Amino acid sequence: MAYYDKVAVIGAGTMGNGIAQTFATHGSSVALVDIDAKGLEKGVAAIRASLDKFASKGAMTKEAADAAFANVKPSSAMDAVKGASLVVEAVSEREAIKKSVFQQLDALTGPECILATNTSSISITAIAASTKRPDKVIGMHFMNPVPLMKLVEVIRGQETSAETTAKVVACSEALGKVPVEASDYPGFVSNRVLMPMINEAVYCLMEGVATKEGIDTVMKLGMNHPMGPLALADLIGLDVCLDILNVLHTGLGDDKYRPCPLLKRMVAAGRLGRKSKKGFYDY
Repeated sequence: MAYYDKVAVIGAGTMGNGIAQTFATHGSSVALVDIDAKGLEKGVAAIRASLDKFASKGAMTKEAADAAFANVKPSSAMDAVKGASLVVEAVSEREAIKKSVFQQLDALTGPECILATNTSSISITAIAASTKRPDKVIGMHFMNPVPLMKLVEVIRGQETSAETTAKVVACSEALGKVPVEASDYPGFVSNRVLMPMINEAVYCLMEGVATKEGIDTVMKLGMNHPMGPLALADLIGLDVCLDILNVLHTGLGDDKYRPCPLLKRMVAAGRLGRKSKKGFYDY
């Protein structure tokens, strides 16, 4: 039984298509919206491939996979969000872009619709201020890969109501996730702790402390991490890591969040990790 009959997800990239798949698997009709037609097609293909993989491994039946896929309604028009009870935004990690999206969503959705952002670091309060319903704007930060990872950070902005928070917590639980509430500070909990670790690993590489394989092996075998920080950065996207570190550095004003020059250089070179087939490792 779906917690919400209709949900909309804005952005069909890695996070957006994973969020759409998760809601669709739990019975919601999901409008997956992306103005980039090629990006939308790629996102839909990723959902199909992921569902087929779950079915082939016996994690779900082929019938359930087909039903979930049928629940995904791709669209390149923003007005596809009309009638949704919840919208989750998953576009680029840039405040100006997110505010523009939220202004559009505010105009297109009904007054009771909750507007959530999957931002990994940007102020919920600042995004909410671009709407006329700041009490219904909230952070709903899923982890990658969304269909597998249990955590959802639920971030309450300055004006987010207790009712909105309770609904999003309940919705997260209905998706089989574990919601953790966090306050609206740059990076929240996950990235405020994770990104300095990744950044320090990049500094270790830049300064020749160890090889990339050595750095990752130390963290895997020494700290029992399932993946080393440099491989994890490639999975997240080096551009995303850089964006988050810039938000932390600006928002908290502490040089311990200053992005490593090597990270900046790699992003400038287009070495973004898995999505560009080249990052710290080649894919």
